[in-house]
Amino acid sequence: MKVVDNVARAFAPAGVGNIGVGFDLLGHSIDGPRDIARVRRVAAPVVRITAITGDATGTDAIPLEVEHNTAGQALASLHAALGLAFGFELMLEKGIPVGAGLGGSAASCVAALVAANALLDAPLPREALYPFAIDGEAVSSHSRQGDNVAPMLLGGIVMATEQRMIQLPAPDWLHCVVVHPDQVLETRRAREVLAEPYPLPLVVRQSAHLALFLTGLQRGDAGLIREGLQDVLVEPRRAPLVPGFAAVRAAAIDAGALGSSLSGAGPSVFAWFESRSAADAAAPAMRAAFDAAGFASRAWVSPVAGPRAALMDAD
Repeated sequence: MKVVDNVARAFAPAGVGNIGVGFDLLGHSIDGPRDIARVRRVAAPVVRITAITGDATGTDAIPLEVEHNTAGQALASLHAALGLAFGFELMLEKGIPVGAGLGGSAASCVAALVAANALLDAPLPREALYPFAIDGEAVSSHSRQGDNVAPMLLGGIVMATEQRMIQLPAPDWLHCVVVHPDQVLETRRAREVLAEPYPLPLVVRQSAHLALFLTGLQRGDAGLIREGLQDVLVEPRRAPLVPGFAAVRAAAIDAGALGSSLSGAGPSVFAWFESRSAADAAAPAMRAAFDAAGFASRAWVSPVAGPRAALMDAD
């Protein structure tokens, strides 16, 4: 049973934000770590967070105050927009490392929304949850972009603007490696290094890469994806914030990656490959590069067309 005694549980997967060339625009989910939300429908018309658990580093720093918590704010926005006469109590189980560049804050709010939606008298379509997810994510990022929450809501590769989510084709042969080092990089700090203006020629070059990349996805053309998956705007400024990044990226390219860059704001690093076997073979080399830089790491191999958030059996 998915809903028992006015309680619903849902998970949301980790994801790769930006995908290098699509800053604040593109993202994809991965089959790897996930956050789980347990939501109870209560009589009082309020939203409360009762507990945050999990093994992810830094869970003790995640606030319980609704307005300062991505999941809490997402539920509060949903509650206010619908004018609900009842409320929600939320428990979060963090499985995505904090400050990892894997969309942990986004996953929490998406999992909470999917669970709470199941408790509504008339559940909303998945697309209608998007603005509430952006409201929640803005608590963490201080900006309104959907490149993390949209892939978690829809699954796979998604183009996200503030107003809409568009699922993009993801050839089934595309696989990724995502390596998370034992480092923490706050999104706000990673955004600070992007404050200085960019010269127009560099923006044009990035636009060309994005066009090639999107065309490659549409055609299922690995050569075009490889040519386009090169970030000349964000990665050069953020790379110095991640010790070992250059070596990890080089290890991925040497192993045949179509491209490699920071996942979200970092410090995690992703790489795309033309097959599962190629990704499996590259993962140890990418981890070894972080090891050489003095950082233990974990790696996940996943189809680029990763899962979407979904209800789980109630506990």
